[in-house]
Amino acid sequence: MILVSACLAGVPCRMDGASKPVPALAELAARGEALLVCPEVLGELPIPRIPSERLPDGRVVNAAGEDVSAAFRLGAERALSLCRAMGCGCAVLKARSPSCGKGQIYDGSFSKTLVPGDGVFAALLKREGIAVYTEEEYPARREELVR
Repeated sequence: MILVSACLAGVPCRMDGASKPVPALAELAARGEALLVCPEVLGELPIPRIPSERLPDGRVVNAAGEDVSAAFRLGAERALSLCRAMGCGCAVLKARSPSCGKGQIYDGSFSKTLVPGDGVFAALLKREGIAVYTEEEYPARREELVR
């Protein structure tokens, strides 16, 4: 079982109420081979919601200046619990997201500036020893991940 950001399987749960479907990941979900999660929704944030970015100090703020770190942490913990319960060994997450981004995230200035770093959920999964990939990495790793 692979954990997948729900928006990548076509679930309209992004901050703008849309999705970013990747057909191969949607197929995995349709076959019951993927656990779909949206940590932000699990953290009780609404759809749609004000865009958020992760600051260098680790806090997450939305474009209105509100600290939404607690919701991001809650959602990450809930998603991790589901991941463990379903025995997921790896995750394919949405690149650059303040929850799911791996390796690069937006810097918190809302200027579309990317910096090295991980989203709250991606960082938690990595700390827990779960392999994390983005949808951009998935095509090259597909055979390895789907066994």
